[in-house]
Amino acid sequence: MDLTGARWRKSSRSNSTGGNCVEVADNLPGIVGVRDSKDPTGPALTFHPTAWQAFVAETARRP
Repeated sequence: MDLTGARWRKSSRSNSTGGNCVEVADNLPGIVGVRDSKDPTGPALTFHPTAWQAFVAETARRP
């Protein structure tokens, strides 16, 4: 998947003090990118927006 033009942001649930942060790019049509903030040039996972929304909704329900 082409992530050119992705605007990455850190998740509000990421631990900002330990450096274990997840970044999400949801500004591209038809794709959501997820990567490790410690390795911005490394691999990224990609999801269809509907699948990403389902994942976020499910994790929000868990303590």
